Amino acid sequence: MEMAKKETEELSKSKAKRQERQKEIARERKQKLIGKMIGIIIAVVIIGTLGGAIGFQIYKAAIRTTSGTDFSACLTDEGMIKNVDVASTVTLADYENLVVPMSEVAATEDEVNSDIQSTLDSHEELKEDSSLVIKDGDTVNIDYVGSIDGVEFEGGNSNGEGYDLEIGSGSFIDNFEEQLIGHKPGEELTVTATFPDDYSSTDLAGKEADFAVSIHGIYVVPELTDEFVQENFSDVASTADEYRKSIEDKYYNQHLEEYLHNYIIDNSTISSYPKDYVKNLKSITKYNDEYTLQYYNQMFAQYGMDTYENVWDTRDGIDDEIAYEHELTDRAKEMAAQALIYQAIYEKAGLSVDFEALTAEMTEDYGEEYVTGMKENYGQGYMIQAEIQEVVMDYLVANANVQ
Repeated sequence: MEMAKKETEELSKSKAKRQERQKEIARERKQKLIGKMIGIIIAVVIIGTLGGAIGFQIYKAAIRTTSGTDFSACLTDEGMIKNVDVASTVTLADYENLVVPMSEVAATEDEVNSDIQSTLDSHEELKEDSSLVIKDGDTVNIDYVGSIDGVEFEGGNSNGEGYDLEIGSGSFIDNFEEQLIGHKPGEELTVTATFPDDYSSTDLAGKEADFAVSIHGIYVVPELTDEFVQENFSDVASTADEYRKSIEDKYYNQHLEEYLHNYIIDNSTISSYPKDYVKNLKSITKYNDEYTLQYYNQMFAQYGMDTYENVWDTRDGIDDEIAYEHELTDRAKEMAAQALIYQAIYEKAGLSVDFEALTAEMTEDYGEEYVTGMKENYGQGYMIQAEIQEVVMDYLVANANVQ
């Protein structure tokens, strides 16, 4: 009995060991399977990531616009967009029955006065008349030599070259400009002023200096008189009133053209865009953007500033190439829409452009070399297309009903 009992116990232990071993084998298999599954998942993720990255690069390459300068590529020699029937593509705004409110296009008094004042300012002259008196706001021409305790300091001498100073501008240290008020051309005086404590030059900061000043003259802005007009704008007008009227007419025409342009663009519809033409416009636009990038970077480099890295950095609100390409398409479509609408009006109104007469006029105004350069750089088609828009606008202005 004892032996049988002992044998039974040994069998139970052996069985338990086998069962435990089977459990360990099962656990090992499970761990191996889990590891294998994790490995597969990681591999899939890596492949997916690489595939996505590669696919993304392929996508960007596929939509990337190549810049170009063939302005006439998709235009006929008559300035028309190739392979487009604008009559069926464009639904034009009803410009023929348009009534333009005078209040929307009339010149404003402020812009006319501002224009005239700007013209008068550009004709200011340096007057040496000793009867003139310097007042606040005047611009004077002076020479000066600065010294401290009788010793001339560096940078305090105009070297007889004459310096234009606007009184009250704060260009010079405090109380310098004010001491010139009331004096006249031809006078020489000593101006005493103190450099501020935080002045850039520590050698001068907080110190009192004397300036020997020679007043050469005062810049005087002319008034709008008949004499001024006859002397400077005889090809435009003979009196001040006529000149003012010419400025009013200039702004009236500008406003009217802007109003008409916005009206036909905003109220016409395009059913479809010519793909090749839009693609070429994108190419040209990207070239212009790259030129702008180069210009900015040259300017930034001169001033030690950080330069732009990508062409889309020059565009507000555009952060990457894909967004740039979408925005490039939008701009190209806007330009295409304008060209289509103007061409549709051009054809509907039966207008025409005489290229020989156009180039002859351009040659007379700008010279033969300029016209040759235009033909080489832009091509006849583009040159005529640009003129078509001028001809159409002239037609719209001539037939505008302004009330």
